[in-house]
Amino acid sequence: MQQEPAREQPGTPDRSAAGRPTRARILDAAHALMLTVGLARATTKEIAKAAGCSEAALYKHFDGKEELFIQVLHERLPRLTPLLRALAAEPGRGALADNLTEIARQAALFYEQSFPIAASLYAETQLKRRHDQAMRQMGSGPHVPIEELAAYLRAEQSLGRIAPGADPFAAASLLLGACAQRAFAYDAAESRPDADEFAARLAATLLAGIATPTAERPAPPAPEDR
Repeated sequence: MQQEPAREQPGTPDRSAAGRPTRARILDAAHALMLTVGLARATTKEIAKAAGCSEAALYKHFDGKEELFIQVLHERLPRLTPLLRALAAEPGRGALADNLTEIARQAALFYEQSFPIAASLYAETQLKRRHDQAMRQMGSGPHVPIEELAAYLRAEQSLGRIAPGADPFAAASLLLGACAQRAFAYDAAESRPDADEFAARLAATLLAGIATPTAERPAPPAPEDR
């Protein structure tokens, strides 16, 4: 019979015997369980057990599963949000084509890895409703990257690198929507389009419609022969 992990005692260091911080072990366990059984079935009890700590110790670091989910997205998946915020803080830095290509690449990988985690929510209406409410309270949700990318595009527009008549929100929705669709549409396929090639072609095609005439607009790379 498998023994329960020993509960952490008050006053003991917040680390495992190997020295790995409890918070990091909890995030690793949450990430692994959310990938294998889905967000809906990854309970805090099972996450704590997999992390080798008590459920009470888990709640010392996280308010609940919703916060755990957000931190898994931020700390264990491709770092889309930090990239968007960094670019929005310094518009005009780097080639616009390179920036959008990197955004598309990170977004494609982010949605590819987060889709299996969140998909199970849609099978349980009540749980999804509670989850959505928690996301709103934390100022998070799947709409946030769209708004942050739109903010970056507006900043570039103010510098003249995006055409005055272009709609930053629509452009952001098109780019991130395509990245999310890549994760969904190819989930049952044997393979997905290569993330690097996909990102370069997507960014070049988007720029062809929104960049100013003087902005760099490289041609999309030709698809490889299949």
